Amino acid sequence: MKVLVKEKIADSGVEALRKEFEVDVCPEMTQEELREKIKEYDALIVRSATKVTKEIIDQAENLKIIGRAGIGVDNVDVEAATKKGIIVANAPQSNIISAAEHAIALLLTQCRNIPQANTSLKSGKWERSKFEGVELYEKTLGILGLGKIGTLVAQRALSFEMKLIAYDPYMSKERAAQLGVRLIENLDDFLKEADFITVHLPKTPETMGMIGAREIGLMKNGVRIVNAARGGIINEDDLAEAIKSGKVASAGLDVFSKEPCMESPLFALDQVVVTPHLGASTQEAQDKAGVTIAEQVLAALKGEFVSYAVNLAAGGIDDSIKPFLPLAEKLGKLFGYLVEGHISKVEMEFAGQISQFNTKILTIAILKGFFEPISSEPVTYVNAPMVAKERGISTVESKTSTSRDYVNLITVRASNSKGEVTAAATLTGKKNEERFVGIYGYDIDMAPSKYMAFFRYKDVPGMIGKVGTVLGDNGINIANMHVGRKKVAGEAVMGLNVDAPIPDEIMEKIKEIAGIPEAKFIVL
Repeated sequence: MKVLVKEKIADSGVEALRKEFEVDVCPEMTQEELREKIKEYDALIVRSATKVTKEIIDQAENLKIIGRAGIGVDNVDVEAATKKGIIVANAPQSNIISAAEHAIALLLTQCRNIPQANTSLKSGKWERSKFEGVELYEKTLGILGLGKIGTLVAQRALSFEMKLIAYDPYMSKERAAQLGVRLIENLDDFLKEADFITVHLPKTPETMGMIGAREIGLMKNGVRIVNAARGGIINEDDLAEAIKSGKVASAGLDVFSKEPCMESPLFALDQVVVTPHLGASTQEAQDKAGVTIAEQVLAALKGEFVSYAVNLAAGGIDDSIKPFLPLAEKLGKLFGYLVEGHISKVEMEFAGQISQFNTKILTIAILKGFFEPISSEPVTYVNAPMVAKERGISTVESKTSTSRDYVNLITVRASNSKGEVTAAATLTGKKNEERFVGIYGYDIDMAPSKYMAFFRYKDVPGMIGKVGTVLGDNGINIANMHVGRKKVAGEAVMGLNVDAPIPDEIMEKIKEIAGIPEAKFIVL
């Protein structure tokens, strides 16, 4: 078999492949040459520069695996590869230590004014009193997002004898306590308590701009902030103003809302330490990525288990189950939006004919959908159960051959401080059309779409008109509307498919005008 290494990886990874297969290392190969020659190869290894498009994949006659030596797979058309039965794998653990260490480095350098002192001394000045710093000892570090990298930061911060708090709605209190971290359920309370704040969240519509002027206003005077996760989570203009005013003492940033970032109001501030997205830029991280992806390719070409596969191209799933996989993933994502507060258990129930089959892969698909929007690391069909375990969330799968209204029904439920949250879905008709058929325990019937909104309110006349009017006045078209209720004049749930995103201020306006206590806009 032949392996094409399109971009440079660790020599040890290349040598491991050469012991088993014929390997061509061609970093100078153009996209056009790749399209023409890909048919010769059984495996392709890339980093981030090469775009593995549908056009290239369509030309691949023998390709069995595409290996991405790094975390993201945005440069690979995973859907096209999956349809052709090609495994796509990555190296998700390769840079997490480097990223965690860089966050700690940004914390220390700003606390001790190291860049400024270095520049001053090299310019011939001896200004000891000017660069007085602060200690980490016994200070409170607030960790925003307690995934793998956030956990590694917590472990390292403990060695400085810091007090640790975290905000992560998808981490159980018990698991956080095992890590030596006190979990704060409310973001505002979290912001008020921390002396230092470090961000470790994924980039999603919900996290973009999550920390702005209002949130900074809640923080302690003299707070210090680190963002080595994703640019745009902190509003950079608001942060700059807060530093100028003295509200924020200093900041360390490795990421920016637009990259490459050559100009920023933050660059003019001496209290700000910046680096050009170096979180993963260590020799060890790059070597690990190359070695790991070589191991994945070796496993795939030998027909062995590919531990970091991001798709299900390997097959082995019952044909009766396969149509439910995309639906299960969407149901998990919907459920993640509906859940508020900390949970320790997620229950999945499979009812009807589907209960006769092995539904474990559907449980994994639900977990993948649930965690993907809130995890700072990639969530796959391989690691989704481990992500749940790491966050202290247990999973329970149950089956019943009887289904009240549908041939097959998948229901997900969990309990938090506010009560039980449920969501249900099914496939209908000859074309297996996807339907969400249960929200918050109410019957509803709506197709999943990219943009959806849900409202829970007291069932009184005029509610549909009020919601529709606000959206219409703001140029947001409603594609479909569905209402579910259990009794007249009781509580009702309204679900909308809309053609464009609904901004937060519009959702708040709907709640105010219509008197709706609970409203959620989601992006599937």
